[in-house]
Amino acid sequence: MSKQRLVWTPLDPAGLGVPPDGLRVERVDPGVDDADWLGEIADVAFYVPAYDTPVDLASVLPAMTSLQVVQAQLAGVDAVVRHVPDGVTLCNARGVHDASTAELAMTLLLATLRGIPEFVRAQDDGRWAYSVRPALADRTVLLIGHGSIGEALERRLDGFECDVLRVARQPRRDSRGNDVHGLDDLPWLLPRADAVVLLVPLRDATRGLAGAAFLAAMKDGAVLVNVSRGPVVDTDALLAETGSGRLLAAVDVTDPEPLPANHPLWRSPGVLVSPHVGGASTAMAPRLHALLRTQLTRFATGEPLVNVVQGPDRRPVAAT
Repeated sequence: MSKQRLVWTPLDPAGLGVPPDGLRVERVDPGVDDADWLGEIADVAFYVPAYDTPVDLASVLPAMTSLQVVQAQLAGVDAVVRHVPDGVTLCNARGVHDASTAELAMTLLLATLRGIPEFVRAQDDGRWAYSVRPALADRTVLLIGHGSIGEALERRLDGFECDVLRVARQPRRDSRGNDVHGLDDLPWLLPRADAVVLLVPLRDATRGLAGAAFLAAMKDGAVLVNVSRGPVVDTDALLAETGSGRLLAAVDVTDPEPLPANHPLWRSPGVLVSPHVGGASTAMAPRLHALLRTQLTRFATGEPLVNVVQGPDRRPVAAT
């Protein structure tokens, strides 16, 4: 009888159902578990790092000398990819957070446009703060990063009587046949948008993407929503625009993160900050479990894995 390959996950294996033949699934989180639990670390073949507990991947991953696959729980793998050893396949959680993150992006956008933060502050003071605010209806929303989350957000925008512009790394058609512009088109798209939603992964090309020139190209009174990664936005440039009152912003991610208590972004006019909770909803667990069941079955049977972002040769794999 061949030896079972070991799978470590911070999730309860009961939620994943009966393991496929040839796999042994154990609930282990090296970020919090006792060293006594880590005696089999060299035998781990498939590893799911926790996203919400501290894990020293620089030490943990090299100790997994049998490792073949790292399955991230997030769509963005910038915190993981640099630690993945040669010969190991890295997969992301594309699709798992689509519903949750799209919902939050909608919430941040609508709350900012309709002045919900101001109403909450007025309620705390017992003030009846009547005001007329911009509607989403009749506005133009620019989605920058039109992957699965972008498409999920666009489906939620369908009923709001607004126009949508789409941007990805390269121009193409999306799954519904709509035109998607390339990043090179941003200079003439930004001035057309009443709201700009950032959904891009953090790469060299997107770090600081929303800098001074980008923000200056946005129209007066426009809203910037960031549900991607904090360093995609130049924080000082954003503070300059929001501090003057020219732009509004709603950010689920910040640079630095977590945002220090004394950071001026907390108090900048027209800025709404949420604490990186894009994927933190009840929609996450069932979708993550479904992805892991698929991946483990494919791993056990030798089928190609889904959501591969870096192959064992360390070459990035283009997203579909």
